[in-house]
Amino acid sequence: MASTTDIKNGQVLKIEGQLWTIIDFQHVKPGKGGAFVRTKMRNVITGRVLEKTYNAGAKIETATVDRRDYQYLYQDGEDFVFMDLSDYDQITVAGATVGDAAGYMLESQNATIAMHEGSPLYVELPPSVVLEITYTEPGLQGDRSSAGTKPATLETGKEIQVPLFVEQNTKVKVDTRTGDYLGRVS
Repeated sequence: MASTTDIKNGQVLKIEGQLWTIIDFQHVKPGKGGAFVRTKMRNVITGRVLEKTYNAGAKIETATVDRRDYQYLYQDGEDFVFMDLSDYDQITVAGATVGDAAGYMLESQNATIAMHEGSPLYVELPPSVVLEITYTEPGLQGDRSSAGTKPATLETGKEIQVPLFVEQNTKVKVDTRTGDYLGRVS
């Protein structure tokens, strides 16, 4: 158990059996009445955002989340197999836990996996990755005047929007959080 004075961004709390990570918090001391702490939290599993207010000094239950570096090895049906970079143990993570990150992972790529009591919570990739475009339609000559986009399929099978001038077999930088095209890579 901890107190509201120990709250910091990124800390994981256990509330009603669910894990919530603190996105933002603010200590408030109004002119009248007691101080309180206003928090903004995200559910670790569902991603739902919640705002909650605590009285100053209230007891809160914290959860220990172990974040370790892993290397993605291969996909086994719906599951993904990772290797711990510190002791070379392999773990299998369900496809639902990996979520959208699966569209940006290549074999031998590093990822951070958050674990709570031995079970994986989520997979975190670097903010951006470099992937090759395996298929996209050619851009038309007259379309270059406007900042239009076209669909392109990455080597992982994920489809993103790219500018019209990007061609097939081009390596591009992609934001893993939003799926946005960030630029070409030579």
